[in-house]
Amino acid sequence: MGKRVVIYGASGFIGGGLVGLLAAEGYEVLGVSRKGEGRAEGVSEWVKPDAVDLRGCAAVINLAGAPIDQRWTEARKKEFHASRVGVTEDIVARIAALPAAERPELLLNGSAVGFYGDGGDAVLTEDAAMGEGYLAELCDAWEKAAHGAETLGVRTILLRTGVVLGKGGRAFEKLMTVFKLGIGGRLGSGKQWMPWIHVDDLRAAMVFCLRERGVSGAVNGTAPEPETNAALTRKLAKAVGRWVFLPVPGFALKLALGGFGGFLLASQRSVPSKLMDAGFRFRHPTLDEALRDLTA
Repeated sequence: MGKRVVIYGASGFIGGGLVGLLAAEGYEVLGVSRKGEGRAEGVSEWVKPDAVDLRGCAAVINLAGAPIDQRWTEARKKEFHASRVGVTEDIVARIAALPAAERPELLLNGSAVGFYGDGGDAVLTEDAAMGEGYLAELCDAWEKAAHGAETLGVRTILLRTGVVLGKGGRAFEKLMTVFKLGIGGRLGSGKQWMPWIHVDDLRAAMVFCLRERGVSGAVNGTAPEPETNAALTRKLAKAVGRWVFLPVPGFALKLALGGFGGFLLASQRSVPSKLMDAGFRFRHPTLDEALRDLTA
């Protein structure tokens, strides 16, 4: 296996910390960004997407994607598609243009638990069917674009992530701000399952997938113990020493955030079966442990 890894989104919240882990494993990291520059420490070289060279690298890790936690206007939907499906299609096209012997050994491509739509209380392993709704359709198109690498003989992993908790991350910082102000409350009924993962475990899982050649296909990048929104709300409030405020009605969420508000009311009780079966060990398997670490 080569010792070069190409990361799309290397200067982002997840990618920035991933670089150091890969460097510690002896990998040289090439970062890809629209401007051809970034700030992640440990990146040996930065390039623009149209100048990237994927020949002979150990892996391509694609973490590109415009933030989804905002109102889904038609203009933003085009941006969501281009930054996910479009970028993935370009990567696969670049792989296809290479001789078979020079193609990357692995494409680790982002995806999301939104693929499952609203699964209710059903436990969702990687074998669960695609759900309904805009986000499920976007994830399906995203994953189908990545499957093109698989047909070229490249091991392909579709990393379906949930809410990523970590200092500096959009989701965690927004939650902390709301709860520290004492206005955090459950969303809708609070019965919907919200898959989450500590950012350290997500990054470690990516390195694990790079190393473990038997892992391929869809992989749930979530913690072993998902929480309902009501439980997550209580634990977040306790972690910051605040009372749980009044719940946010479902209609208000949809009115304020449109399609994304509706997604926050959907339930995905996903579990990382493939990671656990392959022997991956979570440092923060429970939300209580994760919050103790993040609020220490």
